Amino acid sequence: MAGPTDNPGSSTRPYLVRALHDWCTDNGFTPYIAVHVGPAVQVPMEYVKNNEIVLNVSFEATSNLRLGNDFIEFKARFGGVTREIVVPVEHVVAIYARENGQGMAFPMPPAAGAATPPEPAEPAQAEPARGLRLASSEPAADESDEPPPPPPGTEPPRPALKRIK
Repeated sequence: MAGPTDNPGSSTRPYLVRALHDWCTDNGFTPYIAVHVGPAVQVPMEYVKNNEIVLNVSFEATSNLRLGNDFIEFKARFGGVTREIVVPVEHVVAIYARENGQGMAFPMPPAAGAATPPEPAEPAQAEPARGLRLASSEPAADESDEPPPPPPGTEPPRPALKRIK
């Protein structure tokens, strides 16, 4: 008999992308997505650097925005010209708020393989991301639950809570 763990279900990526897009919008932040560009990605190639493009996916910068389970689709202006953008959700490698860098990173798409990670590209909307702090959806292989020990002769820092409204 098949149990609930036998079926991994659909990917969580599109749900997390929509949730973080909603969070950015609700808090007045500008949602950006970093996309690994491959053959299935339809973006202005002149803005792609090292197989990556960063796109402003705010409602103000896009029209007909659809954050689907398989594709993110919208129209946006690049250099004054309206372009149709189609991004397979599996190619989204991060979504974050431009203003504070809070967001989430995702694993590279399977087609990208174990290639060298691309250098971050400049956003296509001319505003660079500042202080990008991403929370990965998967732990790194060398992460442990224990924080590193403080250097000898120093006291460990006191824990601090960050209030999120």
